[in-house]
Amino acid sequence: MRKLLLVIISVVGLLSFTIVSARITSAVDENGSIVVQTIPGPTVAEKLASRAEASWPWYLTRASGIIAALTLVILMLSGIGQVTGYTFHFLDPLTSWASHRALGIAFSVSVLVHMFSLLFDHFIKFNIVDILVPWSSSYRPVTIFGMQLGSLYVALGVLSFYLVAFVTISSLVWVEKKPYIWKWLHLLTYITIFFVFIHALYLGTDLTHGIVRLIWIILGAGVVLATLQRLWRVKTT
Repeated sequence: MRKLLLVIISVVGLLSFTIVSARITSAVDENGSIVVQTIPGPTVAEKLASRAEASWPWYLTRASGIIAALTLVILMLSGIGQVTGYTFHFLDPLTSWASHRALGIAFSVSVLVHMFSLLFDHFIKFNIVDILVPWSSSYRPVTIFGMQLGSLYVALGVLSFYLVAFVTISSLVWVEKKPYIWKWLHLLTYITIFFVFIHALYLGTDLTHGIVRLIWIILGAGVVLATLQRLWRVKTT
């Protein structure tokens, strides 16, 4: 067995030496000196740096969008769970409320990053008006039953931003001072998640097909079921 291993190692070493020698010989000039030939064009490091510089806005937009979507689902489920009481099976009321508040802030920040990183994207051109004014963008126009609805899915994302800003600010300012008004304004989150669900389903790069799209649909169905349970609880109390 040892002799066989020695033979294999010797053969591999001989082949490696032969290949290296052939490469060195091909790079030797007439005087017997080794010549290092440079290939014209950018180096591998320069190509990687150029690609990273051009692509980072797209990756940032993509990552922040995924974080915003998942955070919103957890935020909705935790909020509904506080009403139905299921959240308190896992967390005490104080921790549950603090976690819900932190999730709301994290969601708001991820939405801001998701929107404004589009301004630096070199492949999909968005300007400040496109990300702040609904239906001003011309990206992926929508036609339903022959009706031209413009950039509907982008507009839903813009509208979601304003709803998120409104709900977040009212929660931080009015939750203790004007609880009744805050309670009714907080119901806008249900409209928000509907807009976000459609926006992500039709514009999300990772949601075009496959298991990720199926998971997003299942999460959306879970929020709908939780909402129906909350409505049933309100009806029966």
